[in-house]
Amino acid sequence: MQKAIHILSSSSTAFILPRFKCNNNINGGAAISFISFSSSSSITSTARSITTSSLLLRPCGLKRRRRFRPFRAFVTRSESNPEASSSPSTSVAFQSTGITRKINFCQWCGGSTKHEIPDGEEKTRAICTLCGKIAYENPKMVVGCLIEHENKVLLCKRNIQPSHGRWTLPAGYMEMGESATEGAVRETFEEAGAEVQVLSPFAHLDIPRIGQTYIIFLAKLKTPHFSPGPESSECRLFALDDIPFDSLAFSSMVVTLNLYIEDLKIGRPKFHYGIINKRPGTSPSAIQAYTLDGHIQS
Repeated sequence: MQKAIHILSSSSTAFILPRFKCNNNINGGAAISFISFSSSSSITSTARSITTSSLLLRPCGLKRRRRFRPFRAFVTRSESNPEASSSPSTSVAFQSTGITRKINFCQWCGGSTKHEIPDGEEKTRAICTLCGKIAYENPKMVVGCLIEHENKVLLCKRNIQPSHGRWTLPAGYMEMGESATEGAVRETFEEAGAEVQVLSPFAHLDIPRIGQTYIIFLAKLKTPHFSPGPESSECRLFALDDIPFDSLAFSSMVVTLNLYIEDLKIGRPKFHYGIINKRPGTSPSAIQAYTLDGHIQS
């Protein structure tokens, strides 16, 4: 369910707990990302990412391949020209991404953990002092649908915290045993009572600070029927000019809907990738206080 997405709006030191759910004018200042690979550095979870579980336990002595760490090369983009991000600037600043939380107890046996770098690795991990297993943290996958119907999009008004009373696309965490499309269809039915057919992937948005990855699909209604589920107080089709951007629940929704509108202006949908970074020091309700970095479209 969509119970942790609001943490995107928290400060740069925020981190989500396992059972929660998750915007700026896309024309705002932005940056482009470059990934630098090194055989002697590490990434929090890329080399062994699992999309439906936040932790994976491995025996302490297990040999692992060398991993790589992502770096972002930031360049500025004109507010009046979002496409300008495709031209790299000569001024580049690199920084690593991602944060972790401290794990004090083993999820396998309940024993206390120590925090040190395992043999053959480069990053501090939580290692059980009893069974020796290592707790690996991995990003959570959020999936949802952007539903098109008669030149309108379907939004749900949230009936739960966070962002109670604000509008969102139907989306939530994938469950074990389902694909991304299956999860998006399920979440749409749970939150909007709508049966949909997935048309194509639309956006892949990473939110490294809170360990989330979004995949949003374009979809259409199988029948023109929908109704709010337990987590929604209202469902409504909005014309593009009537989308309540000031009342959207999360920055990720602002990004997705702005990208969609920009695509309609040129007459065809694209597939988008980007990294959503909340501006440090902004409040959770500041849904426009973000940058969309590394925006790639095809």
